[in-house]
Amino acid sequence: MTLNGPDAEVLALRREAVVAALEISKGVLLLPRVPAAVYSADVHYRYRTASNIRYLSGFEEPAALVLSASGHEDGYTLFVQPRDPEAETWTGRRAGVEGASAEYGADHAYPLDQLHEVLEKHLADAERLYYGYGICGETDRAVLDLVHRVNSTRPRRGGAPIEITEAGAILDEMRLFKSREEVELLQRACEISAAAHARLMETVTPGMTEYQAEAYLEHAFRDAGCAGPAYGTIAAGGVNATVLHYTSNNRPLEVNDLVLVDAGGEYGGYCADITRTFPVGGSYSPAQARLYDLVLAAQEAAVAKAGPGVAHEDVHMTAVRILTAGMIELGLIAGSVDESIETESYKTFYMHGTSHWLGMDVHDVGSYKPDGSSRKLEPGIVLTVEPGIYIREDADAPEELRGIGIRIEDDVLITEDGREVLTARCPKKRTEIEKLRAKALSVAT
Repeated sequence: MTLNGPDAEVLALRREAVVAALEISKGVLLLPRVPAAVYSADVHYRYRTASNIRYLSGFEEPAALVLSASGHEDGYTLFVQPRDPEAETWTGRRAGVEGASAEYGADHAYPLDQLHEVLEKHLADAERLYYGYGICGETDRAVLDLVHRVNSTRPRRGGAPIEITEAGAILDEMRLFKSREEVELLQRACEISAAAHARLMETVTPGMTEYQAEAYLEHAFRDAGCAGPAYGTIAAGGVNATVLHYTSNNRPLEVNDLVLVDAGGEYGGYCADITRTFPVGGSYSPAQARLYDLVLAAQEAAVAKAGPGVAHEDVHMTAVRILTAGMIELGLIAGSVDESIETESYKTFYMHGTSHWLGMDVHDVGSYKPDGSSRKLEPGIVLTVEPGIYIREDADAPEELRGIGIRIEDDVLITEDGREVLTARCPKKRTEIEKLRAKALSVAT
């Protein structure tokens, strides 16, 4: 295993598993190049290759990947940017066609502009193409054209038309279950991120801005070896914490605020995802404390529920029942717990799911209902557990509760005998957090 991810032997085993599956259907898997995302004019965001391509090859430059068992150049083919001294002067070294084979183990390698020509040969005798539309419009159009052309000749040759199947059908299950090497990378991402959150709690003082909190975390992630944030950091002070995916991060943090921080680092291609909510002024007010303790109780119960054989939905409903009972007690909603769950009145203040899969993507791949019912958790699955409560300023709620948003999130690995909380080193009990906050404020004064 390297800083950039699993080593060559692990990647080769993954590809072999996919090719073995392709052989059953005489299939071809095509993973298209992800186009560079424009930031402004001719400036682009930092490039991040498609997770599926990195999962199978480790390649991080713009590229397309083909795995084939169709009878034409079977095995592993990369389509890459060719070497170009002038371009490399501006943007850095490229592996090129030669490097795709020598450094990344490709059985065959071509320039990107030959993808359509070579793909047509792969499809000539294929029975199924695994491909996900919507990533690269240029490749989408080429695939439709190629499949139409190939299929138009099939009846004359006595062959059935090519079937197109979503690429996730062959890759999502593989990626859902993490190997030992993947778990090690996730553990490191979570360790770095947990430490960064704890240090942030020791650092924030009234008057700092949300973007300063964001900047502190990004520095901490990178300083410890992460490539950067795994997703856009949420640093939401006061009422901004009632917005689920708030990312403006441009408001000063005031002494009576809670600040909700949802952030994680990416290490070796794998993501951490942590949320903590702490008081800017050092201590939770009585109203803030009541809500915080409710969310913490729901979160801890949901974490304890997660384990092998437990349905994903049951983890969610464990949190929902506790939150719903608390909302009734606090006067936020009326009725019994069962009635409130049946009518979904609790969704006024808790409107999202409790968990999602975690891996190379922060919202990682894998079906939640593979057979129509909620998936049973199994060893090797990593998921978040992140209940919350969000009471807008204009909510029909007791005045002292309005404008408060709280979420608590940990990353959990399902094991043979239970679970491992990968982010356990990040404090979440009120007493632990207030101790860290006291340290920050004592330094500030």
